[in-house]
Amino acid sequence: MEKKNVQKKMQEIASEIEKHDYQYYVLDQPIVTDAEYDVLFRNLQKLETEHPEWALPNSPTQRVGGKALDQFQKSKHGVPMLSLANALTEEEFTAFDERVHRFIDADAKTKLEYFAELKFDGLSINLVYEKGTLVRAATRGDGEIGEDVTQNIKTIRSIPLNLKTKNPPERIEIRGEIILSIKDFEKLNREQVKKEEKPFANPRNAAAGSLRQLDSKITASRPLTGFFYGLGEVVAGDSEFTLPKTMAAFEELIEEWGLPIGKHKKICKGADEVTSFYQSIGEMREDLPYEIDGVVVKLNAFSQQQAAGFVARSPRGMIAFKFPPKKSMTLVEDIQVQVGRTGALTPVAIVTPVSVGGVWVKRATLHNQDEIDRKDIRIGDHVVIQRAGDVIPEVVEVIKEKRRGDERRFKIPDHCPVCGSKAIRPEGEAVTRCSGKNCIAKLKERVRHFAQKDALNIEGLGDKIVEQLVDAGLVKHLSDLFSLEFDDVLALEGFADKSSHKLLNAIEAARTPDLYRLIFGLGIRHIGETTAKLLAQKFKSLNKLRNANTEELLEVDGVGEEMARSLVEHFGHEEVQAELNELLQKITPIEPKASASPQVFAGKTFVLTGTLPSLDRSDATKIIEDRGGKVSSSVSKKTDYVLAGEEAGSKLEKARSLGVKVIDESEFRSMASN
Repeated sequence: MEKKNVQKKMQEIASEIEKHDYQYYVLDQPIVTDAEYDVLFRNLQKLETEHPEWALPNSPTQRVGGKALDQFQKSKHGVPMLSLANALTEEEFTAFDERVHRFIDADAKTKLEYFAELKFDGLSINLVYEKGTLVRAATRGDGEIGEDVTQNIKTIRSIPLNLKTKNPPERIEIRGEIILSIKDFEKLNREQVKKEEKPFANPRNAAAGSLRQLDSKITASRPLTGFFYGLGEVVAGDSEFTLPKTMAAFEELIEEWGLPIGKHKKICKGADEVTSFYQSIGEMREDLPYEIDGVVVKLNAFSQQQAAGFVARSPRGMIAFKFPPKKSMTLVEDIQVQVGRTGALTPVAIVTPVSVGGVWVKRATLHNQDEIDRKDIRIGDHVVIQRAGDVIPEVVEVIKEKRRGDERRFKIPDHCPVCGSKAIRPEGEAVTRCSGKNCIAKLKERVRHFAQKDALNIEGLGDKIVEQLVDAGLVKHLSDLFSLEFDDVLALEGFADKSSHKLLNAIEAARTPDLYRLIFGLGIRHIGETTAKLLAQKFKSLNKLRNANTEELLEVDGVGEEMARSLVEHFGHEEVQAELNELLQKITPIEPKASASPQVFAGKTFVLTGTLPSLDRSDATKIIEDRGGKVSSSVSKKTDYVLAGEEAGSKLEKARSLGVKVIDESEFRSMASN
């Protein structure tokens, strides 16, 4: 094929892919199936592989992530990215409105036209389009110069690589915020915790950390999105482009170009309407799918913004009308060290109880020694703590002005506080770990993990009972659980005949776990439930898995080098192999098999919401998956059914708005047994 024909074909496919990306990631209204999309994508990849010299410079295939960078280059903004002044009360906003009247020489009684929208709590970004093509993306930096993150921005599918217009300006800077939804943030942190890695403090930090990865493949793996609302440099050049006269019209224009914009915005006549909008957003704040920390208010007309001018590094015609923060101040009464199942020593601040975002907090994570040193946190300090999502509250900063001089510095001990074994911090890691092979604290956490619902699901084996069993010397290895006798349990505090039989029956029922549950229950570093399922499907037996080498493990789709190293290292210890031999003499893991259930849900996607009368979510999920269906965490046009119980929330409302069929448990059971 000639170059002209090949590039034309590439351009046609790329345009089709970009159209579907916009429908799916921006409008949430896909018009093709995943399979149809995959065919388009593979066709473009095939052409690019066969003719790499003719590949498009802004091909959609670049979104999957490319070569890791050594460092970020600096990028100068065409027009500085200024910061906004804040209004923390309604009185302060009223004062802002009065100042703006003076700046633009307007009569004090005139109701100025403001454009108000959400203040997203994310990472500011500046996109540069030349003749409609994305050529650069940079962080705010110091306002004048930011970091070039173009390669990572291109992995975000909601951001168009080419503007949907036949009349783009020669060059334009479009500003916005890169965010991570609360749902995706919580999911990411659960994965971080399972891998015993530091969770992100809040969605903004998670978005910033994800975007500033030197390896864009990591960025591509995280579901970032963005909202755009700001304007930087504009050069019309030879084009017929004309800048709209108002902020509202500008946002409508960039939405037509394919950029995602916020849904909650309003043109307000006067300060009273702005305040009313601010209050209404405050009422719905907790129900939004992403974090916001206020409302941004701008003079709607660009001409009035220019007339208002600037002061220092802030435009005088705009302001951030902020909500009260989800933070509180309290006192660090003590710092204690917790020992995790893999020996991780985690410092925790014991604080004077305080309400944070409506929840009473008594403990706050300090993560590791580096964080304690960086923030200079001492016992006796007054500190600010915050909650974000379902993460343990953390100390944000120290109020050093309140120090009296008797505060005490803290260092993680060089020996385990429980067993006394040497504590080691491997080179390149932030976590200090207990090296003891017989540490009781590690054993207790391992047993708790092993017995949890997502692992062997030993009902009734809670924290207090695990404490008793280990302290009494009845459980020294996981396999010892299956050697417990009636008299052993009866001797424990709080147990009688009936409760003893009940616990032993629960342990007996756990002798034939699904293989993936056993793998997950072993508590191997970096191996979560999803990875455990992949390993079970691949190796079919624990014996094959524990003897697998790195190369064999890396063949599993979804298993990376860090996971493979962790598995090989875990199974490489003689004591681990000995414990597994004992365990396999007492339990019989069930190897994964093709489901015998009729595949009545094949190709169907379900979303679960609310509390069902007799099924919990894991049971309902198993029924769906056994019958060929898939469970998703969010509702979209691609959802086939929403299974709703009592106290169903926003997912139910979204299903109704999209016309997705909603079913109850009775209807679900009928469908499953059909």
